Amino acid sequence: MADTGPTKEEVRRDALARRDRLTAAERTQLGIAARRRLLRLATVRRARALFCFVSFRTEIDTLPILHWALRRGLVTAVPQVLGPRRMVAVRITDLGDLRPGHWDIPEPRPGLPLVEPGSIDVAVLPGAAFDPQGGRVGYGGGFYDTFLRELAPGATRVALAFDDQIVGCVPCEPHDLPAHLIVTERRVLHCGRGC
Repeated sequence: MADTGPTKEEVRRDALARRDRLTAAERTQLGIAARRRLLRLATVRRARALFCFVSFRTEIDTLPILHWALRRGLVTAVPQVLGPRRMVAVRITDLGDLRPGHWDIPEPRPGLPLVEPGSIDVAVLPGAAFDPQGGRVGYGGGFYDTFLRELAPGATRVALAFDDQIVGCVPCEPHDLPAHLIVTERRVLHCGRGC
């Protein structure tokens, strides 16, 4: 019987273990380098509406990205989970608009306006593991798989991760949408799904 390779759960577990092994100081320094690369991207600098995940646990800190976008006057949106596989983009105008939400992930406070997904130019994505072709393994909730389908065809999907989260090839399914770009502390990968 042919080896089918690791499952999504195995890839997720191994990548998260590598990320979690980074010290707080390493995560801080590597995160600064990754954010600098992200914010130098022409597609990000041209954006009028930016959607960005709000970091938690050992992810790269995204609050400086949100602060940058707000300072520049961009429409700045963050995710809010509504239910199983259901997430919307909510506009914030200040970092004080964020409160602890599902799984203690910061979410926008109640009463803020929604942002139409079709108006978003750039979506900054989280994940557990990525491959150079843009494949992404998330955390298993399916929220991004559903939400990304609502973006305009011209929107750029940018994954933000530590280089230790890049693997040779992640298992993917037909409904999985790849990232167009993956930004780490070491490089920017321009992806073409071929895995």
